[in-house]
Amino acid sequence: QLLLINLKISKKEGKNLRNYAKNMLENSFKFIFINNWRSIDKKILFCFFILFFLGLFFSFSSTSSLAGERLNKEFYFFFTKHLIFTSLAIIIMFVISIFNTEVLKKFVVPLFIVSFILLAIVPIIGLEVKGAKRWIDLYFFRLQPIEILKPFFILMTAKLLTFEKFKNSQIKYILSFMLLGSVVTLLVNQPDLGQSILLIGSWVGAVFISGVSLIYIFAIFLIFLILLGSLLFFLPEKFGYIVNRLITFFDPSQGDKFQSTSALDAIKLGGLTGQGMGEGILKDSVPEAHTDYVIAVISEEYGSLVTITILIIFLYISFRIIKNCFNQDNEFLKISLSGLATLLIFQTFIHAGVNINLLPTTGMTLPFLSYGGSSLIGSAILAGLVLNYTKNKSYLYD
Repeated sequence: QLLLINLKISKKEGKNLRNYAKNMLENSFKFIFINNWRSIDKKILFCFFILFFLGLFFSFSSTSSLAGERLNKEFYFFFTKHLIFTSLAIIIMFVISIFNTEVLKKFVVPLFIVSFILLAIVPIIGLEVKGAKRWIDLYFFRLQPIEILKPFFILMTAKLLTFEKFKNSQIKYILSFMLLGSVVTLLVNQPDLGQSILLIGSWVGAVFISGVSLIYIFAIFLIFLILLGSLLFFLPEKFGYIVNRLITFFDPSQGDKFQSTSALDAIKLGGLTGQGMGEGILKDSVPEAHTDYVIAVISEEYGSLVTITILIIFLYISFRIIKNCFNQDNEFLKISLSGLATLLIFQTFIHAGVNINLLPTTGMTLPFLSYGGSSLIGSAILAGLVLNYTKNKSYLYD
């Protein structure tokens, strides 16, 4: 209004100008939304929506008795929190997917630095739960920084591998390995071996796509084994749990395998069609079943057919992402998408492997479906990046 007065514009002209600006703004939003809808991979988007919806449904099924009977809270306490975080996650996914790809690329470094700093301060101000410091208490919820950092780590790795100055140099692999080493060091200190292995596997996938020699990958794998062996030898009091889990995994009689055995028994009990909604007992007998053993809970109540369908959805998303990589000329997008697909599929099958007793216990959540705000937000960031990078660019300028 002051601007209109200073410009000596009449009320009628000012009203017309405001209406024009309002219409322009509305048309801009419509243009952005329509263009984004036309260019986005709708099959991947539909799959993400299915996973978010299933996460809500299974959260309602698996946490109601936990809240009401064991924690003396309202029956819908966990479900309400999951609903709030799912809504926030969907908004984050859409916001990231709408951004211009080149603009989004410029935010990779600052976003990675922020998430890395959050991970670095966990040992200082972090909240310790069951002997591990992995969370920062933000009053409203507990943030696990590694869940936010994982997708940005993949993008940062891709940025280093495609940096123009290192195009014909092997130093890019050394720098990316140093980046991996710094993150893994912080994770091992928490301790969180599961996320460390996940990041290493995802990094190997991204580096392999960039065209690195297999000799380098084998050398890095050897270095990892040497460093892991050194930690176990020199710091047995801190990392002895790794040896105990491995011993228990290979010889169940040597340790407590209650959780993994209970999960496997629940899957067997569920059979193909399941025991029925709310009829499972795993969620009441195993701590954190709604996070670390959600696949077993689903199998027990709804059957292995539903579980297999969920795994097929994850595989289909990865297939669509990899298929898109073949149509990409941009090396950064190609490596980023390959790394994000590797991250998604590795985490899914590590979670499933632990549930069916094929892998030692790692405490790995299932993306989109496991209960937890940090896990949902991390999944939303990954989903938003995938949707953004798989857009059909030819529609964006029509």
